[in-house]
Amino acid sequence: MEERDRLELKPIGIIHSPYLDRGRAPHQGRGREEICHVEVFKEFEKGLNDIEGFSHIILICWFHKSAGYHLLVTTPWDTKPHGLFTTRSPHRPCPLGLSVVELVAREGNILKVKGLDAINGTPLLDIKPYIPSIDEKTNIKSGWFEGKLLKIKR
Repeated sequence: MEERDRLELKPIGIIHSPYLDRGRAPHQGRGREEICHVEVFKEFEKGLNDIEGFSHIILICWFHKSAGYHLLVTTPWDTKPHGLFTTRSPHRPCPLGLSVVELVAREGNILKVKGLDAINGTPLLDIKPYIPSIDEKTNIKSGWFEGKLLKIKR
């Protein structure tokens, strides 16, 4: 393996949530009011400067409990199998999770957030600000999800 092909991921923090397993975590975190805590390790705390000015942030996590994957997946919203990369299944070849959450408060290196769907102990890999003028898109097509979005558990 060449040097450029090596990949190392270093967690910058850890998720503290009331969800002890995937079955208890809300699908996509929608409509949930529980406050979860995102602990950013002290060595990265300065990187949180000015985060309080954002109402929402993007959390990138490592699904550490994910075991294996299938390239065809049946979801809770459809009985037909779909390609893994057209779903939000946590079981993936590279089990990265992405959540857009509401930032409620910051207390030092702890971020209090709403709308998180990660289980307790999930490693945090990165945080990015959610910026509507950059992150919102128009003329969106939702593929096989079209017409099913209203059926997502809230």
